[in-house]
Parts: sequence; C-alpha cells; structure tokens
Amino acid sequence: MLDAVVIGAGPNGLTAAAELARRGMSVEVFEARDTIGGGARTEELTLPGFRHDPCSAVHPTGVGSPAFSAMPLDRYGLEWLHPDLPMAHPFPDGTAAVLAHSVGETAMSFGPRDAGAYRRLVAPFVGKWDTMAHDFLRTQWLGLPQDPVTYARFGLVGIQPVSLLNRRFHGAKARGLLAGLGAHANAPLSGIGTSGMALMFALAAHHKGWPVPRGGSQAISDALAGLLRAHGGVVHTDFEVKRLDDLPPARAYVFDTSPTALARIAGLGNAYREVKYGPSVFKIDYALSAPVPWTAKEAHRAGTVHIGPTSGEIGASLNAATHGQDPAVPFLITAQPSLIDPTRAPEGKHTFWAYGHVPNSWEGDATEVVERQIERFAPGFRDLVLARAVAGPPQIAARNANYVGGDTNTGSAAGLRLLIRPKLARVPYETAHPAIYLCSQATPPGPGVHGMSGHYAAKTVWRHLRANHR
Repeated sequence: MLDAVVIGAGPNGLTAAAELARRGMSVEVFEARDTIGGGARTEELTLPGFRHDPCSAVHPTGVGSPAFSAMPLDRYGLEWLHPDLPMAHPFPDGTAAVLAHSVGETAMSFGPRDAGAYRRLVAPFVGKWDTMAHDFLRTQWLGLPQDPVTYARFGLVGIQPVSLLNRRFHGAKARGLLAGLGAHANAPLSGIGTSGMALMFALAAHHKGWPVPRGGSQAISDALAGLLRAHGGVVHTDFEVKRLDDLPPARAYVFDTSPTALARIAGLGNAYREVKYGPSVFKIDYALSAPVPWTAKEAHRAGTVHIGPTSGEIGASLNAATHGQDPAVPFLITAQPSLIDPTRAPEGKHTFWAYGHVPNSWEGDATEVVERQIERFAPGFRDLVLARAVAGPPQIAARNANYVGGDTNTGSAAGLRLLIRPKLARVPYETAHPAIYLCSQATPPGPGVHGMSGHYAAKTVWRHLRANHR
C-alpha cells in the first residue's frame, strides 16, 4: 500500500508530493492531462517556436515562497529571470507609475505629493519578507506568528479595502498602481483584504522582484517533478480519476483539485456546497513580430504591465465582472517574458500575455475590447500581431478542471473568502474523511504559484500518518 496518492499535478499537488517523498513516504501522482503543471504550464499555443504560459506567467510569490525556497529546485532546472522593472503602470499621456525593486524609485514615480506617503506605507515592512511570508502565506489561525508586531501592523492595513487605502494618496498614479495590485484578487476593490493583496505584491517586488522562469512556467512544475522523482515518487499523466476506486490503495489521498471535484470523486456529497466561484478572465496569448510599442518608456523595461489606468476604471472593470456584465473598458494584466527570456520566441520575435476580467462562465468574445485597450497605450500594437490564441471562460475551464466557470482562483477570493477557504475549518486541508485531504489553491493561502497550500497539506498528512504509525 502506498503512503499517499496525489490527484492533480499542479504546483500544489507536486509540492505536497515532493515534500512527502522527501520525508521517506511512497507517493504517486495522477494527472488527467497529458502534461503536468496545472496553472504552471508552457505550450506553443500560436506558432512554432513561440512558447506561451496558458495561465500563470510572472511569479512574485513563487520566488519568495518559503516552500520553494526550502527545496533545491535550481538543481532540477528552475532559473529565475528578472526584468529591470517588475511592473509598469502606464497612463495615456505617455507617463507611467512603476513598481521597482527600489522603494525610492517606486515612490518618486508617483510624484512629490505622494512619494512620502508611499515610503511611510511600506517602511514598517521592508526587509521583513521572510517572516511575513511565513505569517501570511498560511491559514491565519494555524499557530502564532513569528513576528507578532509586524503581523498586527500589517493586518491593520491589509484588512482595508484598496479604495480606503488610496485615500492616503492625492494623485492618480499612486492610486492607479495600488488599485491594479489589489485587482489581482479578482474581486471588487471595495472588498476587505484587497489592501493586503496590493501591499504583499508591492513588498514582493521590493524583496525579490517579479521574475519569470527561464523557458516558461513549466520549468517550475518540471523542477518539482524532478525533485519528486529523485526521492522515489512516480507521476502518471493521461489518467483521469473519476472515483477513488480508480486509484491504488493508499493511506492518504491528497487532492489538488477544486473542492467540488474532490466531493464528487471521494463521495463526500454536499460537503462543499457553500463554495462560491468568482469571476473569470478572458486571456489572449500573442506571437508578435516586435516588442510592444508602448508610449511610456518605462513599460519597455517592465516584465509586467498593468493597463488601467485609473483606480476608477479598474474598480469599474472588476465590478462589472463580479456582477455579470460584459466587459467594456477592461483592466488588463499583461506580461512580456520574451524581453528577458530569449527561449520564448524565435530571434527578433516576441510573446505577449494578457488577460482582463469577465463574469464566471461568460461566453462572449472580448478580443476587440482587449486590443482596443492595449492600443490606447501602445498605438500600432495590432500591426505586430502574427498570431493569437484566445481563451474565454469555457476554454479556460476545459483546459484546467480546477477553474470552475473559468475562475482561475479555484474559488472566490472576495472579502473573507481569501482567508476562509474553502469553508470555515480549523485545518482546511482536512475533510470529513480521515484519509482524504485538499491541497489546491482553494485552501489557504489561496491563489498563486507558490506551493504553500501543498506545503501545509503535506504537513497535515505527515502528522496524521506518523501518529497512526505509532
């Protein structure tokens, strides 16, 4: 009998499997797709030689993840590449706010009226990423924080909506940039906790940056699988699990799936009927003949570019997606990995990654409104497009069964749902069945390619199996 079977070879499933295998346990992973990776994959979606990331592309919480940092993933091919600027936030007049490695450069991009306010906002937390990552990238009631003072100070700011945090600033640049950071929660900016999302992304940039993996996000998954295999683990692909009887006997079954899929496969009935899935995204991957012709010079140096520009426009876009309305002027999160990674495209050519927010299960085509928005800040962009791969919610859900209705967060992150995932429980990785566990990003700390959900699920499994061995 195996010690553990993991269902799903996304970053959290692979992290859980690798951590259990490193503890000497026998582990096998079963993945429905023909490739591993889940939300961290790389494919030639458009033309030969153009390597695209269908889901995640830039990894601020990955490079700063306590779980990944504790693993020798560089031995298995993972190499982080850093752009000159982690992120740029352009405006129609050709200027931009920037999220730089330096707090000072970031602050000065907001203008003299807001530079001091930004420095005061981040000053208590700069240089404390390691303890903050430990304290916040987890279930908040799972033990005492390492740094209680910083934890409390951050909590008082982080619990606020971004719309409230932005009252500290006078100008559109600071407000727009912070609103864009908060928008990564894929939830209304008026929701509690969105300031915490914005501030963590900013601090990640000041700590280790917003890098991309050389070769694409697949490199993260391949490194985790390489580590797993080095410790005797086995990965099976093209193996769809419809019920537990499809799997070999094991002492523990660990699901890197949506909560509803776990309940269906494990026969747990309505155990997760309260889970709510949030808005989806409309994603376009581009093959380009040249770099994006941004009017803001800072955007040419940035790995990620947020296209808003104002906090008002960003908030309206998220509200529309949340309330089931068609996108009109979308807020876009874009990435240009080929600027720093020549393996992504043929020489002289480029890849470009962009998505905007749309309602869950939306079936429309947002290509026109997305490209119209890009053209506002990069006139002539359409002339560079060699090919595009378009994916709305139905295609995103078909690509990854965890993304119910196209929700790439595997469950709404609005309000307290970012902390209470997938439902209120002291140990959210456990289920009603003592041998069945959940390790996907549907559990705390939530969305992102950081492996922390898998890390804490593995610790839970390990404790239980070790106790039962005594």
